[in-house]
Amino acid sequence: MSSIIIDGLSFALPLFIMAVGGIYCEKSGVTMLAVEGLQGFGAFVGAFVAVIIAGSFSDGSQVPFYIALLFAAIGGGAFALLHALLCLKFKANQVISGVVVNILAMALTAYLTKLLNRLIFSATSDKFVLTVSSRITVPGISKIPVLGAVFTSVYPFEIVIIIVAFIAWFIMYKTRFGMHLRACGDNPHAVDAAGRQVNRIRLAAIVICGALSGLGGICFAYSISANFSSSIYVGYGYLAIAALIFGNWRILPTLGACLLFGFARSGGYRLVQVLQMPSSYQDLVMILPYVLTLMLLIFFSKQNGSPKALGEIYDKGAR
Repeated sequence: MSSIIIDGLSFALPLFIMAVGGIYCEKSGVTMLAVEGLQGFGAFVGAFVAVIIAGSFSDGSQVPFYIALLFAAIGGGAFALLHALLCLKFKANQVISGVVVNILAMALTAYLTKLLNRLIFSATSDKFVLTVSSRITVPGISKIPVLGAVFTSVYPFEIVIIIVAFIAWFIMYKTRFGMHLRACGDNPHAVDAAGRQVNRIRLAAIVICGALSGLGGICFAYSISANFSSSIYVGYGYLAIAALIFGNWRILPTLGACLLFGFARSGGYRLVQVLQMPSSYQDLVMILPYVLTLMLLIFFSKQNGSPKALGEIYDKGAR
């Protein structure tokens, strides 16, 4: 049971912070299907920076890890400007823009990874190898049955994600900016009438989404594969989108959906080990979160409470 909780949290929390980014973007009225590409590009930037500076620190130092988190957020936010340019400036279809950003990110990072490895490291590798992140166990509390697993073998990024998620929740629901952002997704003309610039608020929401997606991406790179490669694009971005839809575009219910997906994944792996099934079945287990997603969307789709102006191109003159 403990291993299910430990592994489930390490998968669910990066997924959650990506979903929070998607909530920010879609609450502002901009459809965000580019989470997959943003998390991949952010992870690429963070991993590249970590590899470059690794030699400047002693073995076992966690400084490159934290710097990677920062630059992954910056990289994801910067790449999100492309989606903002297409949707806000050129008023392109937001769904198509998201798909284009995903495809571009996958192709661009694959090419740049090989190019930079060849030019800088004189290697023919298609990945950036990262060190394994350290883990933290809280003395005392970790000995509590079941509940103690939450405080056992915790990745540092899990703590970072919880802090960032709380800040995101506070900004969304307790500040004037958050109120204006949510209003942009329901009645952008009212926001404009109140003297606020709708596209500027939506731009900020898109950049925030990119930053949080990049943060989630580098966390997956450190925890699941210990490197950056094309394997980072395995549908986690789309799973985050499904989680926010199941969570009805609200942060706390979305956390519940992500935990459900995480525990389904880790529980499946544990089941394969307990039953001593062939290792090939582990690949089959990877589809459990996606099967669960389909089932949840089928049964709960009627309760969909998406923002009223989601996906609508804002035209100030149409008021």
